Amino acid sequence: MKYVDEFRDPAAAKLLLAEIADLATDQPNRKFMEVCGGHTHAIYRHGIESLLPESIELVHGPGCPVCVIPMGRVDDALAVAGTDGVTMCCFGDMLRVPGGTSTLLEAKARGADVRVVYSPLDALALAEREPDRQVVFLAVGFETTAPSTAVTLLQARERQVGNFSVFCNHVTIVPPLKAILDSPGLDLDGFLGPGHVSTVIGTGPYRFVAEQYHRPLVTAGFEPVDILQAVAMLLRQLDEGRCEVENQYKRVVPDDGNERALAILREVFVVRPHFEWRGLGFIAQSALALGPEFAQWDAELRFDVPGVRVADPKACQCGEVLKGALRPWECKVFGTACTPETPIGTCMVSSEGACAAYYNYGRYSPRARIPVRAD
Repeated sequence: MKYVDEFRDPAAAKLLLAEIADLATDQPNRKFMEVCGGHTHAIYRHGIESLLPESIELVHGPGCPVCVIPMGRVDDALAVAGTDGVTMCCFGDMLRVPGGTSTLLEAKARGADVRVVYSPLDALALAEREPDRQVVFLAVGFETTAPSTAVTLLQARERQVGNFSVFCNHVTIVPPLKAILDSPGLDLDGFLGPGHVSTVIGTGPYRFVAEQYHRPLVTAGFEPVDILQAVAMLLRQLDEGRCEVENQYKRVVPDDGNERALAILREVFVVRPHFEWRGLGFIAQSALALGPEFAQWDAELRFDVPGVRVADPKACQCGEVLKGALRPWECKVFGTACTPETPIGTCMVSSEGACAAYYNYGRYSPRARIPVRAD
C-alpha cells in the first residue's frame, strides 16, 4: 500500500538505525520530545525506544488533547450534561476523563443523556432529528479537529438549527510549546513536531523553536520509519551545527498548512485571552472560543456553567508527565491505584495518553525495554 508499507519496511528501518547509531557515536546524550501523543503510542507499540542507542532518550509532551483538559472543564461539561432536556455528545475517549467528582460515563449511568459520536456533524444531525432536546457537542482537540467543529457550526447557522450548541475546549499547539521552552531547567535537545496538527497549520508556526530557543524541530509521521527518520534528521542537524525546522512528513503536511481549514477557523473562532491546561496552568491565548457571530450556538452562554477551578488529585502527577519532566512509571500511583480501568488522571484515559501507552505496552520501569533479535 503506497505511503504505508514503505514506512513499515524493516530494511529501511535497519538502514536508519545504522545511521542513527553512527550519528550518536560522537554526540553527547540527546533528549528529544515527541510532542504528539500519537507519536508516543507509536514509539511504544513498535518498540522504537528499545532500538535506539541508550544515549538517545525520547520523552513525551503536551500533545494529547484529552490529557490537557483540566478537571474544572470536565465539571463544567458534567453540569451541562445534568441539565434537564440536554443531550451531551462527545468522542469516546472523553467518557472516562475524571472531573472533580465524576465522569461523563458515571453521569450517563445516573441517567444523563450522554452519547458517543464520531463527528460533530453527527451531533448536529441528532439535533435535527430530536428538536425537543438541547444537543450539546463537547468539542475537544487541537487545530487538528477544530476545523470539523467549525464546519459544523457553519452548517448549524446555515440550517438554523436552534437546539444545537458547542461546549468549546479546542486548544492550540504553539503556546504550550512556548511554555515548555520557558520552563526553568529545560533539558531538551530537540522536538519531533506533531504530525496531525501540522496538516492544518503547516510547519511555519514552529520556526520560533529554532530561531528563539535554538532547538531543532522535525515534523514527523506516525509509522516506525517516519519516527526513525525524524530522529536521524534531528541528530544530523545537531551534528552539523544546524538548528532548523524540517518536515519529514511531506507526504501529508504542506509547509504552508491547509489554507481552507485555517480560513474556516478564523471565520468561526476567536482566541481566548487565557485558558487553563492540566499541568501547565493558565496559558495566554492558547485556546479557542466561538466568535460573536456564533454566540447563539455557544453552550457556555446558553447554559449555567460553574467555571470553578478544580485542583488535580495530589496523588496524580499527570502534569509532570505532560511536561516530559516525569516518566509515567515514576508516578507513585501508576499501574497500582491508577490504571485504565480505575484512572486517576487523564493521561491514563486517553487513547493518546502517555500513561496509557506505557501501561498498555508494558513499560513499568526504566529497564522494561523490548529485547531485539540480532537478525
